[in-house]
Amino acid sequence: MSELFGTLSDGTPVHRWTLERAGVRVRVLTYGGIVQSVEVPDRWGSPRSSEAESGGGRTANIVLGFAGLDGYLAHPEPYFGALVGRYANRIGNARFPLDGLTYALEPNDGPHCLHGGGHGFDKRVWSARPVGHGVRLTRVSPHGEEGFPGRLEVSATYTLDESGALRISYEAVTDEPTVVNLTSHSYFNLAGSGHAGGHELRIAASRFTPVDTGLIPTGELRDVTDSRFDFRTTRKVGSGYDHNFVLDKGVTEAPAEVAELHDPASGRLLTIATTEPGIQVYTADHLSAPFEPCEGIALETQHFPDSPNRPQFPSAQLRPGAVYRSETVYGFGVRD
Repeated sequence: MSELFGTLSDGTPVHRWTLERAGVRVRVLTYGGIVQSVEVPDRWGSPRSSEAESGGGRTANIVLGFAGLDGYLAHPEPYFGALVGRYANRIGNARFPLDGLTYALEPNDGPHCLHGGGHGFDKRVWSARPVGHGVRLTRVSPHGEEGFPGRLEVSATYTLDESGALRISYEAVTDEPTVVNLTSHSYFNLAGSGHAGGHELRIAASRFTPVDTGLIPTGELRDVTDSRFDFRTTRKVGSGYDHNFVLDKGVTEAPAEVAELHDPASGRLLTIATTEPGIQVYTADHLSAPFEPCEGIALETQHFPDSPNRPQFPSAQLRPGAVYRSETVYGFGVRD
């Protein structure tokens, strides 16, 4: 189902698509590919619960967002629920080399380029059409947009499978060599509100990428053993994270489960499967009104930050004739 959600100052309409299946309701905006809401039941409202039939339990929205378009326009920098690109995360000093040329990007995070620049994919209006149990968003990023080379044709398809899992599938092709790294920037709060630091997290990652003071990777892949970065066994998240974790599975053709987030109070459980080699854990320590610090946790599946400047990292290059493909599946359930 599609409906008008708002209008930009230049008159461009923004639509909202509602997907619903297996007790899960997801709303996606054509502005920025934003996942506005994900509504799922708690342990008492789950179909597995006897209380569900008697009306017990409750459904809550488990991602941070706004009721209207004005909220997103007024608070763009946290990237609430947005599809970020052309390059998710940071590129150091807003430049990178490719085939003997150096490309200068827009610095929008101090001297660095963050999430594709100040007017990246998150601030564009995408075309949309229904596909099966979902919606496909498309746009063309012209050569030189935010400094990136190549005309990039991009699609992002949001679907709900028969279990109610949200699958986001990205594809892109280019007419010139370029770099691509796309992700969804939802902040999860499985309780529906309040501080999310008490959530429990597990990540199948034995290493992470340490960063400098500008949050640019140093190039090291450091072992997580005996450190606060060891989430190989489930434990509380806490705060103070804005780091990329190196997934043990590496790049895969099909999504493989790599992480789970659990809220003990509501019982809600989020599982994440992806084709990507990394996942950024951001505990949102610096969120401000109308949200509180650490009210949500971003889990961004991705290629590593600054990969275009780090040949030892998995390559984010895309060349003519090749197809960029990336897929992440968010599963929703409960744990007693």
